Amino acid sequence: MPVELNHMIVHARDNRASAEFFASLLGLEITAEWGPFIAVELNNGVTLDFAAVPPETITPQHYAFLVSEEEFEAAYARILHRGIEHYADPHGKQPGAINHNDGGRGVYFVDPVGHLFELITVPYGGWTSPPHT
Repeated sequence: MPVELNHMIVHARDNRASAEFFASLLGLEITAEWGPFIAVELNNGVTLDFAAVPPETITPQHYAFLVSEEEFEAAYARILHRGIEHYADPHGKQPGAINHNDGGRGVYFVDPVGHLFELITVPYGGWTSPPHT
């Protein structure tokens, strides 16, 4: 069996609020709840398991997601509608903009906990094989 990423734990102050923020922004649904975890499943079966932890233990992380042009368009419209600060770069030097790297588009935004989320439509370096559909 090839190695596959199955899930990641995402630290949050309020696991429900963080899971709902992420799921609603990307047009996904909360798929499971157990113990301290609220899971949001991605299209490839990987889950982000949001866990409530003490705020002082949260270290902001960077999470990047490859999305289709249609998914990007819908998520970006939600970002604009909600007035979420966003950037064309990971350092926040180009606010209110998206980038056009490798023939695609990308955007960065921060979730309520401080994690940096990135949406891209083309992998860095471009496609080495046709995109999955």
